[in-house]
Amino acid sequence: MTRLIVTTGSSIAGAIQQAGLADLVIAIERRLVWGQLPSEVELQAFFAPRTTQPKGLHWLDDTPPWRLEEWSVRNRGFVELFAECGSFEFCRGPGPNAQLLMFWLLDHWRRETTTANLNFTVRQLQIAIGGIDRRALARPHPFVNEIEPHYFKLASRAWRAYRAPTPQNWFDLFKANLVVLPQLSSCVTALLEELPSSASGLGATEEQILKLVARGGVRPFDVLGYRSRYRLPVYEYWEVGALLDGLARCDRPGVAGLDEGPFSLEMHNDSSRFQRYKQSRLSLTEFGKAVLGGNENFRRHNRIDRWWGGTHLTNDRLWQWDAEAHSLVAPG
Repeated sequence: MTRLIVTTGSSIAGAIQQAGLADLVIAIERRLVWGQLPSEVELQAFFAPRTTQPKGLHWLDDTPPWRLEEWSVRNRGFVELFAECGSFEFCRGPGPNAQLLMFWLLDHWRRETTTANLNFTVRQLQIAIGGIDRRALARPHPFVNEIEPHYFKLASRAWRAYRAPTPQNWFDLFKANLVVLPQLSSCVTALLEELPSSASGLGATEEQILKLVARGGVRPFDVLGYRSRYRLPVYEYWEVGALLDGLARCDRPGVAGLDEGPFSLEMHNDSSRFQRYKQSRLSLTEFGKAVLGGNENFRRHNRIDRWWGGTHLTNDRLWQWDAEAHSLVAPG
């Protein structure tokens, strides 16, 4: 019986492989919480057999080619490969991106097959992927759930809601019974909190950055390293770096002292620029202090042009989150 495990990071895939828990281990590292989502055509092709999909838009792209050759699975589609395996497990971390990947995969399965022979489980890791010990993986795990048929319907609903052109359908998930998909409720909340706050104009991670800088004596990598301590971190290294850029390199900055940028691969590859970046001493501007104190709204003075799921956020089309009322605020 061939055992297939799909997971949300290459490091956990390596730990699973070393622990001998599966015959095939596929890592998917696609980021869905940042930037514009793939088109409908690209989404449909992601889990399909490989034909002309560009690099980065196929589910096997994050697994080393030599591994795919060794397992004789190069260019295979997910449903096709699953049909040849005796069991399947989706092993995911606690963050929202891992949840969204699971919704996407379950939605694809629901669309492409009608088989009732699922033998399909989800292992929910309670700590960050990078902190997993392969010996811990080999022990019996308390957070393993068999996927029931009705799970697929809710996963599809969540995936469609996240891709919708407004966050309203995502917010409406609170009206559903979310217990059947553990951690879905916390995922819904964590992503809504990354919308600009109706009070400060900042998402939750941006606000955490300002709070950290306000302590004093902070350098950029204090901010980048601090993300692992967030309650349910939504963003990773490159994304947090871009958020810090957005707070410091804008029309009316909230953060002063960032001596280099933008936070790009080009800057990382230039040793002198990267060193200047790392040695920057960050502080709040007077405007940043006013935003953090609740006396100013960051978005009233700075442009926004980014994606939240399928929602394109701009100053003229700004969906916001009212944390106090636990409600969405539609564009005025």
